[in-house]
Amino acid sequence: MITRIREVRRARGMTLDDVAKQCEPPTTPQTIGRLETGTRTVSIGWLNRIARGLGVEAQDLVERGTGAELKVAAVLGQGGALAPKKASIVVPPRVDEGQIAVLVTNSVGEYRSGDELWCELLDPGDYGRALNRDVLLPRPAGRFLFGRLINRDEERLQVLPLESGGRQQVVANPAWLAVATKLVRPL
Repeated sequence: MITRIREVRRARGMTLDDVAKQCEPPTTPQTIGRLETGTRTVSIGWLNRIARGLGVEAQDLVERGTGAELKVAAVLGQGGALAPKKASIVVPPRVDEGQIAVLVTNSVGEYRSGDELWCELLDPGDYGRALNRDVLLPRPAGRFLFGRLINRDEERLQVLPLESGGRQQVVANPAWLAVATKLVRPL
């Protein structure tokens, strides 16, 4: 059986030791490492223990042929919304088609470091549904704009960045728009 234990563990920002301690009963980081790499056979019991330790369903740890993943489109930090330095995913309980994610690395507006924002991609005709909501828009050269959509007309969107003192940005005919629909915040 091919597992996604390492991928899910890394998406959760946990070390081997963190997962080992979260298992019931606790185990060693070496055991988790062996189960991740396949040098030790993963039983259903181990799969369930590790899933509980990671806070996901056991099925999220099993490689599926057409496995649904919520890909991280941008990382929100001090410099605004940026493209991720490496490909990563967020592990959702269920992914709907047309979803992307934003990871928050530094507190911005009402969002805290560690938050995950799940966003729904909208068709241009549906951009009005995003008024007065937080949105992610693509910008040239692999950059992004994240903020509150405050106005729209036929060709332009006006977005107010969440940073204190941020100036309104006008974006003409963006290729796409994603509206934040779910905040996942670790407690």
